[in-house]
Amino acid sequence: MAATYEGGVVLGADSRTSSGSYVANKTADKITQLAERVYMCRSGSAADTQAVSAYVQHYLHQHKMELGEEVDVETAANLVKAIAYQNKDRLSAGMLVAGWDAHAGGSVWTVSFRVWVSAGSGG
Repeated sequence: MAATYEGGVVLGADSRTSSGSYVANKTADKITQLAERVYMCRSGSAADTQAVSAYVQHYLHQHKMELGEEVDVETAANLVKAIAYQNKDRLSAGMLVAGWDAHAGGSVWTVSFRVWVSAGSGG
């Protein structure tokens, strides 16, 4: 979850990673820094969200080098959205992008893609 307040944003996440009913990790860090003052809360498939965050970190670093200034939270959120949308048929993930920038102050953006596979009925 994430919420804005006057002067910033606060993020929170649980720490359990599960595989079905099995808890694979009790102390997972589900908040990932994407850029200076920009973070992503990850839920769903850990592999999917880690891959998305790694790509976004890479692209934002390049973007910062080209501009010579920190990236906006909206820019990071749009990049997460673009990568997620391009892979929408393969992702099972929900992501929040939140942070603070000089243009918008604190802001929160959500990107959600869940792939549901239904079991066929024999017959």
